[in-house]
Amino acid sequence: MIVLHYTAMESAEAALERLCDPEVEVSAHYLVCEKGRIWRMVDEEMRAWHAGAGRWGDVADVNSRSIGIELANRGDHPFPEPQMAALEALTRGIMARWSIPPERVIAHSDMAPGRKGDPGRRFDWRRLAWAGLSVWPQAGEPDADTAAFEADAAAFGYPVADVGTDAVLEAFRMRFRPWAEGPLCEADGAVMAALAARWPAVPEVS
Repeated sequence: MIVLHYTAMESAEAALERLCDPEVEVSAHYLVCEKGRIWRMVDEEMRAWHAGAGRWGDVADVNSRSIGIELANRGDHPFPEPQMAALEALTRGIMARWSIPPERVIAHSDMAPGRKGDPGRRFDWRRLAWAGLSVWPQAGEPDADTAAFEADAAAFGYPVADVGTDAVLEAFRMRFRPWAEGPLCEADGAVMAALAARWPAVPEVS
């Protein structure tokens, strides 16, 4: 998988210093600054400590199954064009080298709902999907049934059993419906059903 993050720090340089500090015990494979510069910090073949506790589908140790990309962003402003262009080129190369399908490019918040919120509501997931680097659904039939939403969320990959419906709803909305508020609605169910139907999480082959 590829897991996207934001740094939540004032500058890329501050994030770089922290990510290279062995006492902090946090790392990532790549850091992309606002101007598009890319730092490679951990070889892709190596395990980086970027994901932490969480799950996607049946993958419980996400750190050992993913490449982590940190985007320099405080979390309260848009991601600039040079950064997005650099991310697209980087992601395309990683996907080609490791045969990663678009549905396996996820947010940190996807695999750790309730614990993590990055890359957040301002990240343009639809742009990545249009470039073939992630997924974006066409909504199906409206449905506000909680049980159906939970089943579809689990089928897509969200760790519903671990964190509960509310945390998954928040993570799902951050990525696919960032303007949405309030309780689970029919539009949420329609989008989640479309995700589960087209891109169900595939079990790991040992």
